[in-house]
Amino acid sequence: MSATISPLAPKSYPELPEVKGVRMATAAAGLKYEGRTDVLLAVFDEPAQIAGVFTKSKCTSAPVDWCKQNLSKGVARAIMVNSGNANAFTGKKGLASVQLSADILSKATGFAADELYLASTGVIGEPLPAEKFADVTDSLVADAIADKWMDAAKAIMTTDTYPKLSTRSVKLGEATVTLNGIAKGAGMIAPDMATMLGFLFTDAPIKAPALQSLLSECVGGSFNSITVDSDTSTSDTVLLAATGSAGDEWIEDTADPRLAEFRAALSSMMLELAQMIVRDGEGATKFVEVKVEGAESDVSAKRIAMAIANSPLMKTAFAGEDANWGRVVMAVGKAGEPADRDRLAIWFGDIRVAVDGERDPDYSEDEASAVMKEDEIVLKVDLGIGNGSATVWTCDLTKEYVAINGDYRS
Repeated sequence: MSATISPLAPKSYPELPEVKGVRMATAAAGLKYEGRTDVLLAVFDEPAQIAGVFTKSKCTSAPVDWCKQNLSKGVARAIMVNSGNANAFTGKKGLASVQLSADILSKATGFAADELYLASTGVIGEPLPAEKFADVTDSLVADAIADKWMDAAKAIMTTDTYPKLSTRSVKLGEATVTLNGIAKGAGMIAPDMATMLGFLFTDAPIKAPALQSLLSECVGGSFNSITVDSDTSTSDTVLLAATGSAGDEWIEDTADPRLAEFRAALSSMMLELAQMIVRDGEGATKFVEVKVEGAESDVSAKRIAMAIANSPLMKTAFAGEDANWGRVVMAVGKAGEPADRDRLAIWFGDIRVAVDGERDPDYSEDEASAVMKEDEIVLKVDLGIGNGSATVWTCDLTKEYVAINGDYRS
């Protein structure tokens, strides 16, 4: 957790209301950090329906494997999250740490281990001292209350400079339901569902299969459309839990018309949390929206957009406030997707800098430079060959990113 708050941080934070059926508590187990909380427990009063999406890394952490295994049951009684240690690339010790963590939590809560979900974030390769959980789980269970959202968001931070939380309230049939979410992440961010975690809670009565479909549908345009540094973590996890406390009739089909407003709210909340992660990118000073239009397909547009957003040359150009469209051309060309050089057009903000495969005849260096000095920048590319489009979000790459990651384990 950095002492210097990102210049792109929100000016204020929402007051998150109670989500009926879920209580939270935090504690300091001393897993890595001194003088701060590093464990979060969310406990459900009744069995909650749960869904999850995870990293596509081939070197997943032990907690990710644990959650995937339990997800088939579709029911959760508690979620425990720790920061400071990812419990990733820890071999058999990692598996043993997960099992010990679950056993300790099971004893404290009285719930079965396969109804408990675990997530870890922090340093990769260091064994997790799971025995330390035994010192805090009883108090976590005893102290859990409904109004703990800000503390929860802070407890899961690592190199984050500010907590990330969001809320929505929508109608679901005749009932009014609440959606709350917290997330963490600042580096190793290129989710494929970086050490990115997201935990979403609702009192809506939605069964696990429908909940999973909604989460999987909404993750594409939110958590899977951001990148800080192109590195996909071993630990990316997003869990969505529904307590059902706001209604009696459970919804099982995603085609149910009552879900329309809920789906939109879930999508917008996930996008807001995802963009908060980008705004907190390690060392970031610029928030960048990359829009690609006129591609052969949406999939092709997304790949091109990510090639631009992940380009170190492009990201350093943003840091240096340099409207270097040549680097955009480079990124489009290297993406391996259909493109026609002579149809390409590029905008920085509202300033068209290139058209028909060459510099715009009306190009103004002063106008383009003025756009690049802004904290928030929109880069638009039109390939001119089809109807495919995509939008992704990224940040600049500064010397501070190198400094943070150069001594991350120190």
